[in-house]
Amino acid sequence: MRLFGLAAASFAALMMLSGTVQAAGNCRNTGNFQHWLAQFKQDAIAQGIRRDTIARGLGGVTYDPKIVAKDRRQGVFAQTFLKFSDRMVSGYRLKRGASLRRKYARVFADIKQRYGVPAPVILAFWALETDFGAFIGDLPTLHSLATMAYDCRRPELFREQLLAALRIIDRGDLQAEEMVGPWAGELGQTQFLPTQYYKYAVDYDGDGRRDLLTSVPDVLASTANYLAKIGWKRNQPWLQEVRVPVNLPWDQAGLAIKHSRAQWARWGVTRPNGKSIRTDQFPASLLLPMGRNGPAFLSYQNFDIYLEWNKSLTYGITAGYLATRFAGARRVGRGRAEVQNLSIGQTRRLQRLLKRRGYDVGKIDGIIGSKTRDAVKDMQIKLGLPADSYPTPDFLSRL
Repeated sequence: MRLFGLAAASFAALMMLSGTVQAAGNCRNTGNFQHWLAQFKQDAIAQGIRRDTIARGLGGVTYDPKIVAKDRRQGVFAQTFLKFSDRMVSGYRLKRGASLRRKYARVFADIKQRYGVPAPVILAFWALETDFGAFIGDLPTLHSLATMAYDCRRPELFREQLLAALRIIDRGDLQAEEMVGPWAGELGQTQFLPTQYYKYAVDYDGDGRRDLLTSVPDVLASTANYLAKIGWKRNQPWLQEVRVPVNLPWDQAGLAIKHSRAQWARWGVTRPNGKSIRTDQFPASLLLPMGRNGPAFLSYQNFDIYLEWNKSLTYGITAGYLATRFAGARRVGRGRAEVQNLSIGQTRRLQRLLKRRGYDVGKIDGIIGSKTRDAVKDMQIKLGLPADSYPTPDFLSRL
């Protein structure tokens, strides 16, 4: 579970990074790493980083092809929401999270007052990223970042992360030898990229350092500070499980479409136990991670922050759902009927077929991401099918 969680954390960082550039997945490295490193050191000095910091941080750093190989192999979130969430929202994590919430009750209360982010939200990220700090990774961060900054696939993105890591050392928060983590270079118990660490880390315990590796108060406050700075709304919900009727205007589901809770109630959306949801004008989107027969959620503006943390919808809903469990919600329902899911191979075939029809589905990776969902929805409308954005084997056959 810990290894799986850390793999998800590494993929989370790559998902955030990948949204800003078209990756050159099949590129080849033809230069010389040591020549590149020598030039990078000069550039770092020119940007104001101290020479002794550069010497400590980059002395002895070498290129590691194993890091690049791991970057080329990504597929953590090809699983369905229920399969992924059932693994990640474990009894151990729920029990451990409740215990830590009691242990750090004063810290959580002060953080909520200061940043507006409640304890269940922070606990969920803490749990999913590193099992509450139990396994933050063991690879030398600067070594990983230097390799990825040299690699041809996304050099500018990781160059920025490497510079930020050196600035963290320069500021006195961490020593170079303390910087360990997963292969993609994240740091700390909630797996901040170095740029996030440098910008949002908080010295909550007052020891003069922003230590997200070993100081739990710093970890919790920094996580809340980051969420608040990217838009978390105080005293507002994020995700709510609901029950949907057999018939619904399914094309109105999706993150990009919002209706009032009153409108969703008029369409027959209820709480999981069949009781009415609030019938006010508060805007919400209907999320159907496994289509109209699977689990269903109303998502609110704060849920958008989950997709800032990680662009994977599966991860985002799982993190939001885990936070609701910490807040007292029951285990998510299985849905109204058995959902027929596509295999990874079938999903790749689906993406190729959609691409032939002119749709932009992004990378042919077997993951049902937002672009694939949008294309599926459009084709469902054209085929006269319920437009719930979720492909089934029957849909694939029709396509």
